[in-house]
Amino acid sequence: MPNLLRSFCGLCVCVTTLTLTGCSKEVPPPAKSVSLGSSAPIEATDPTDTPAKTDDSAAPVKPADSNATVSAEVLLGSPELTAGIPGDGPLTAEQIQAWLEKPENHAPLEIVLPMGLMAGSKQVQGIADNLMTRAKIELGRQLYYDTRLSADNTISCASCHDPDEGFAKHTQFGVGIKGQTGGRNAPVCYNRIVSGAQFWDGRAPTLEAQAVGPIANPIEMGNTHEKAVETVANIAGYEMQFRVIFGDEGVTIDNIGRAIATFERAIVTGPAPFDYYEAVRPFLVMKPDDLASLKDDDAELYAKYEAAKAAAEAHPMSASAIRGRDLFFAERGGCTACHVGANLADEKFHNIGVGMVAEKPDLGRFEISKDEKDKGAFKTPTIRNVALSAPYMHDGSQKTLEEVVEHYNKGGVPNSHLSTKIKKLDLKPEEKTDLVEFMKACTGEFPKIERGRLPE
Repeated sequence: MPNLLRSFCGLCVCVTTLTLTGCSKEVPPPAKSVSLGSSAPIEATDPTDTPAKTDDSAAPVKPADSNATVSAEVLLGSPELTAGIPGDGPLTAEQIQAWLEKPENHAPLEIVLPMGLMAGSKQVQGIADNLMTRAKIELGRQLYYDTRLSADNTISCASCHDPDEGFAKHTQFGVGIKGQTGGRNAPVCYNRIVSGAQFWDGRAPTLEAQAVGPIANPIEMGNTHEKAVETVANIAGYEMQFRVIFGDEGVTIDNIGRAIATFERAIVTGPAPFDYYEAVRPFLVMKPDDLASLKDDDAELYAKYEAAKAAAEAHPMSASAIRGRDLFFAERGGCTACHVGANLADEKFHNIGVGMVAEKPDLGRFEISKDEKDKGAFKTPTIRNVALSAPYMHDGSQKTLEEVVEHYNKGGVPNSHLSTKIKKLDLKPEEKTDLVEFMKACTGEFPKIERGRLPE
């Protein structure tokens, strides 16, 4: 059997784990009852490339804190991570205390990325400085849904990044307190664990910085960091969690950001039809005689083929989507000039002409970098689950995926800073449809998340 196929199939079944090392400011999990009194650079890769064989014998990196509870392996996207503290109604002090007393909730997590996203393990961001634990994910979940972070108790993170709207918002612009809107579409907040700089212009260098930015934005949550910290610290259930998780520092704006960012890193897309197709595709390109002889020559590999085939049939891509996939990864389509890697995004900034005909266009990344080449450049969004997060582009100006494809088909909008990656495509109508169908086939399940259950 060719080494190429053997290597690829090994990746399909391997488990990649990453142990989170944490920060020296965090404390080990509590040994007794608590009371109310007291980044690696992005490496964009084509998912069609054949990856090297994984060494499953390599031991995972251990936490730097030798006093930490033994780490626990967990698949990101598992409902257990985002299901909330068990029970119904508002969280009581007794329920929170019982949750915090369980050592397993403070164990550093060895994360396993879901199929598809798993290929991006080397792209994971932020976990070396902000370890993931069940307790911190849960604290971040509560803060994410809590409108008390806003000045008038009306806006939460979920207001603009709603699970029912693709963790974005089906409005052209985000809507903040008192109905105020800005000039940009709400970006998605999933798969951030493989993403570095945040916001359309990359002004937040980390997910932690992004998490606290909207709190003090006058047209988003309209609060101040000082007031938000005071509000959270005066809620007994929050105060207790921050004290146990972060030690004497307790509630600070940085720790609020660390908690929310940890929760957001737990929001990942599950396997999509595209991923199941990629797993079986190496077998599909084999000669029929080679595939027939595989059963006798390598029973283990043939079993992997049968499993991959069954999974692909259970999560099928249409013929149109498969044609779209081939065009997407072909030089003619040009999509992988920017949409590459496990998350189908290069984490870079490009001027594709959107909004540049305005009298005063949004200059995007240029406002941060002051580099002339960044004028009108915005961060590449992921293709994963893109069908769920309309409208599109940094200004929400394109309402459908069909409009997006047509924008690229005509070569964007000419301007003096247009990316050299943008070329006129001259696609046939059926090819445009195929590309749309492929993007829809990149849709996987989101984690199930408890949206209520906040501290009293």
